[in-house]
Amino acid sequence: MENTTLSLEHIIRPSSLSENAPLLIMMHGYGSDENDLFSFASELPEELFIISVKAPYAMQPYGNAWYAINFDADRGKWNDIEQAKSSRDLIATFIDEATETYPVKNTDVVTLLGFSQGAILSYGVALTYPEKVTNIVALSGYIVQDIFPENLSAHNYSHLDFYCSHGSVDQVIPVDWARQTPNFLNSLGIKNKYSEFPVGHGVAPQNFYEFKNWISEQLV
Repeated sequence: MENTTLSLEHIIRPSSLSENAPLLIMMHGYGSDENDLFSFASELPEELFIISVKAPYAMQPYGNAWYAINFDADRGKWNDIEQAKSSRDLIATFIDEATETYPVKNTDVVTLLGFSQGAILSYGVALTYPEKVTNIVALSGYIVQDIFPENLSAHNYSHLDFYCSHGSVDQVIPVDWARQTPNFLNSLGIKNKYSEFPVGHGVAPQNFYEFKNWISEQLV
């Protein structure tokens, strides 16, 4: 089922519950679309109301991005931070729209599941708008502090819980970048779990089963 009346195009998998369902929002990686992570939906807990969203910036010849990644001789590879902040805020708005539109719990149980660029944005949303989310599954991403608020210590992150994972031979985002995540989250007093798997820039089957079990535990 696809819906385009909210601020982001998306597809949904309804919950087995008719009301007050826990919400899970999926955010794909650079150059992909809303169908990518949605392949996980049928294997995740049936009580979840799952929404997979499409990033707002169309790429050529196909795919979408949450923000541009640019390459030039002087700066090398760099992120368009203004687009990233815009997408961060758009996701926060979408959470509000989704909780008003669909039969889900108001923000009591909202999980963000992001891969790569989607994971980077999930960190941004959680640390900028912690009141809107509870759980984060960040796959093959890393911390980009430029999309966080300046004064992190002014926010209450005590209710947040992160599952973070990375491929130990990731050729797109170096695993050393991801390994900095636990210390960063610990410094903010945020509960987190970090795992590595012997794969490149992707999700190994054992990675899927681990985060699936982690999500299930959050719903108990």
